Amino acid sequence: MGDALARHVFSGARLVLALSGGLDSVVLLHVLASLRGRHRFALAAVHVHHGLSPHASDWADFCERLCAAHALDLQVERVHIAGDDPAGTEAAARRERHRVFARLDADFVLTAHHLDDQAETVLLQLLRGAGPKGLAAMPQLRRPAGWRAAQLRPLLDVSRRAIRAHAQRHGLAWVEDESNLDLRYRRNALRRDIMPRLAAHFPGSAPTLARAAALQAEAAGLLDDLAALDAQGAVRGDRLDCAALAALSAPRARNLLRHFIEGRGCPLPSARVLDEARLQLVDARHDARVRVNLKAAELWRFRGHAYVVSPAPAPAPAVYWHGEQSLWVPGAGCRVEFRPTTGHGLKRGLLTSGTVTLDVRRGGERLRLHPGGPHRSLKNLLQEAAVPPWQRARLPLLYQDGQLVWAAGIGFDPAFGAAPGEAGVMPHVVSQAAAQDSGGCGVLS
Repeated sequence: MGDALARHVFSGARLVLALSGGLDSVVLLHVLASLRGRHRFALAAVHVHHGLSPHASDWADFCERLCAAHALDLQVERVHIAGDDPAGTEAAARRERHRVFARLDADFVLTAHHLDDQAETVLLQLLRGAGPKGLAAMPQLRRPAGWRAAQLRPLLDVSRRAIRAHAQRHGLAWVEDESNLDLRYRRNALRRDIMPRLAAHFPGSAPTLARAAALQAEAAGLLDDLAALDAQGAVRGDRLDCAALAALSAPRARNLLRHFIEGRGCPLPSARVLDEARLQLVDARHDARVRVNLKAAELWRFRGHAYVVSPAPAPAPAVYWHGEQSLWVPGAGCRVEFRPTTGHGLKRGLLTSGTVTLDVRRGGERLRLHPGGPHRSLKNLLQEAAVPPWQRARLPLLYQDGQLVWAAGIGFDPAFGAAPGEAGVMPHVVSQAAAQDSGGCGVLS
């Protein structure tokens, strides 16, 4: 474990240990507490109180006493897991833990995954039909998207037997989670039933599986390198050239598409969904509307390019503007700023003389863009402006007394324009997704 710390942890780093109170995390705390002087890192702990066990509060109390004995600060975070969570109890608990870890102000979040956990993960991924990236299982160090800290697993090369021996040698106490005995959870069934039988027939199976994970990680890295090479001529910003995708062999095209989706922060879809997406992107008619559900996002084809698009915001009522500097538009999923101008933009006096609302398309909208010109269908204006179809439904629109005055990315009615020297205001769209998500409306500013 000392090697992992020496390899990854720099002097003065802030470490937060994910402390459940179980055997593995208690041993990791004990070792870290003994090493912090030598390695010169700051150490604290976090305990996630899931509330799933009648003993959950007792476990939190145990962790508080343990940290007090080591003069460590402990942060206890309570989370709620709905009994009917569609992800399932185990996955929902992991999701909520990761949300807590993502917020931690630290350089590293340490978790107590060990060699036997790695072996179990390899088998679980194999039984799910995972490819090299899934079979690579858990890396010792990773930098999850959206986390402030990196995740470090310093015990990943240490067996469960060695961890228990350390605890017994030093007389450590820990808590037992009764859910670990519940064989309805696949990992528990694997750990308590399958792995012992496997070890009886194949001694050393756990480290062998861990070595296989390392080899798969190496293969996955090579596939990433190949995808990066293919992406040089195929990916531009937030879009993937479908013609370049079609020119590749099916395995390389799948690899590139996987790389493209993952690079936009979207969890990887199943092999079946990935291949269906590839076929639709390269084989559908040029004018067909291709839209593939990736669960966490959608994959769209537009004008020969593929885009990963965030889900559309839930339907929401219009919001009223009363002169605020900025206003969140729930139906558009973005914020509209009102920037003061002089002699251009919308005439502030005329705009504020009526009721001003911000909304999204409902159907049948019309907008005039030229003095004395006709009011034209917003649908046609959006098509002419080549606004992608997924953005049309979440386009912020500004109305005065029910009349459409401004559409983001399209323009405004010149009858509402400020004259030279006259006070004006110009709406601008700001996406809360850092304006880099092609599914947001930041690109329409």
